[in-house]
Amino acid sequence: MRAALIQLSSTLDIDRNLATCRRLAEAAAEARADWILFPENAPFLGADEEKLPIAETIDGPQVQAFSDMARDLNAFVTLGSFAEKSPDPGRTLNTQVHFRPDGSIAAIYRKIHLFDVTVDGDLSFRESDSVYPGEEIVTTTVDDRSGAPHTVGLTICYDLRFPELYRELRARDAEALTVPSAFTLNTGRAHWHALLKARAIENQCYVLAPNQTGHHYGRRYSYGQSAIYDPWGQSVAIAPDRECFVLADLDFDYVAEIRADLPVFAHRRVQDLL
Repeated sequence: MRAALIQLSSTLDIDRNLATCRRLAEAAAEARADWILFPENAPFLGADEEKLPIAETIDGPQVQAFSDMARDLNAFVTLGSFAEKSPDPGRTLNTQVHFRPDGSIAAIYRKIHLFDVTVDGDLSFRESDSVYPGEEIVTTTVDDRSGAPHTVGLTICYDLRFPELYRELRARDAEALTVPSAFTLNTGRAHWHALLKARAIENQCYVLAPNQTGHHYGRRYSYGQSAIYDPWGQSVAIAPDRECFVLADLDFDYVAEIRADLPVFAHRRVQDLL
């Protein structure tokens, strides 16, 4: 199957962001993409305190816009994340939604690991102040062109630094892993490709990582370089530094071949020694 990563420079303007998503998704579909993936915060990327007023439920218009894309383009669509209303009235959820080609929802994943860090010396992020953490590990499926289903593990951005999550997704038979992100400029320069490549090699999975790029507001910049890594750890697509999409063909027979030749998952012993 052919996957397309949509790279965005999302802002506070939801209408503008959704229009860009639609335009790039249509172009990817014209290039015969079967699966179209968007980055974290695709419909809106603003400061933490600005999330609450625009948060919606799963049946709101932001999610509906991506459901419509899936149906109209006859493609699997993964909305990297949007701000979902949460049980805590003072916080949102950072929620990924995966759609089937008929527009129906196949899976919902809510970000588990929250980005509470300081970068560039004095630029702080405290995602837990405004985001309610998810509590469920989620897999779903995509169908290749023969109609065969393949298991996909869902993650978001900062999750990438927690390999135990990806190990569990691999244990649940994931063949591909999503990592929609808004990786900051500084951390992206240092760690983005190294972490993506490591998760691909460790778990012998495709890793699909659509990222935000460029300037969003104030001092908030994202690294870009949306990337797809194959289960041998080779990059098969890397986006240039602008809003765009990149394509790669996913060969799930190749996943099975690598796992048969190098059966590292069957050789694990540490879990039996703990």
